[in-house]
Parts: sequence; C-alpha cells; structure tokens
Amino acid sequence: MSDINTGNVLLKVRGLEKRFLSGTETLQILRGIDMDIKEGSTIAISGQSGSGKSTFLNIIGGLDKFDSGTVNVLGTDISNLSETELSSYRQHRIGFIFQFHYLLKDFSALENIMLPVYMRGLGKKEALNKARLLLSDMKMEDRAGHFPSQLSGGERQRVAVARAMVNDPDIILADEPTGNLDPNNSSMVAELLFYSAEKWNKTLLVVTHDERVAERAKIRYRLEGGLLVREEGF
Repeated sequence: MSDINTGNVLLKVRGLEKRFLSGTETLQILRGIDMDIKEGSTIAISGQSGSGKSTFLNIIGGLDKFDSGTVNVLGTDISNLSETELSSYRQHRIGFIFQFHYLLKDFSALENIMLPVYMRGLGKKEALNKARLLLSDMKMEDRAGHFPSQLSGGERQRVAVARAMVNDPDIILADEPTGNLDPNNSSMVAELLFYSAEKWNKTLLVVTHDERVAERAKIRYRLEGGLLVREEGF
C-alpha cells in the first residue's frame, strides 16, 4: 500500500537492522525494516517501550548508527556520510522535537527559535521575522520575550516545535513530543504540530504512546518484534 497518493518519495529505508550488545548477549532491535515516506505525509509510530521506536527515529535523524540496510533521504544514503556531513544533514534537513524541550535558558522564546537559522547565516532581521511568524503559528506572540523559566511546560514545547521548523527542514522528527505534558497541553501541542506541518508542507514522523497524538496522523504504524506493521485503515 502506498503511503500517500501524491508526492515524491522523501525517505526510503531498506533492510534496516540494528543490534545492541548487552553483556554477552546480542539484542536485535530492528529486523530488516522497509519504509517509504512521501513528501508532505504525516506518520505516527507506536509500540511498547523498548521496541526500538526512538532508535529508529534517531537513525533517520543521523544520531545513531545502524548495522545493515540503507537510509536514503532525497537520493543521499546517510550511511556513507562523514561526521561533518552528518552534522550538516542534521542541521539542514532534519527538525528535531524531543520529549524534553532543550531550550537555552538564557535566551527568550523568540531568540531560541531564531538562533538555528541565524547561525546558518540568515541576517538577524530576517531570522527574527521568521521566528516571529512561527511563534505566531504557536499562538504565543505575547510570550516572545519570556525566558524558558517563565513559560509553562506546554509553552516551552510549543517553542520547541517552532524551533524545529525554522530551518525549513525536509522532515520533522518528533520523539514523544507530548510525553511530559498534561492532557490539555498535550492536545494543544499536537494540534499545533500537525497544523504547522500541514501549513508549511512538512513531512512529519512522530513516535508516540499517546493515542490522541497518533490519531492525527494520516499514516500509522506499530513497531512490533523489530518490524513495522501498517495499521489497518491508515
């Protein structure tokens, strides 16, 4: 079954395997995963703790190595990239959102958003304007000058969502983005995350235990026994 009916294939995974050594035992976490993701699609992956969901996401993001298979992003096989090239890949092509926001405590919400694109060489005025636009998407214009310590957990995570978008990445990788939030904030962050992905035509891959987050995705998988299983109806 095709992931979506239109759009170019952004990410192609073939035969992906990952093993860990635990004492004298070798644990195979991923067992030959195949997956195609088309541009503009939204995908949710669920599964039990320890099933390899975060490992899979980190491999796609160039944070973890894998043992065999290929991960191809827009024609680039990331297994062939040097550490310098992987760093550039993460900076230019990937937007990360984690369970913890990782905002810089000495910078305001607006500055946290603008820094990645400013450090890439965009002029300060242009970087600020882009950050303001994304902050507006997060319904947080009135919190632009507030520091992380002055923001609620939900607000900090909304800033993290905007920061992941600012570099105009090819794909957004979100690892339990609502895992530390109460139900109300979880719902708001999920709504704004999927809204922004659609508005800016971003490919979004979310790992989540939260059914309310997963149900927003157009495509859903479960990671079971080291393999991805497509959920019926998605």
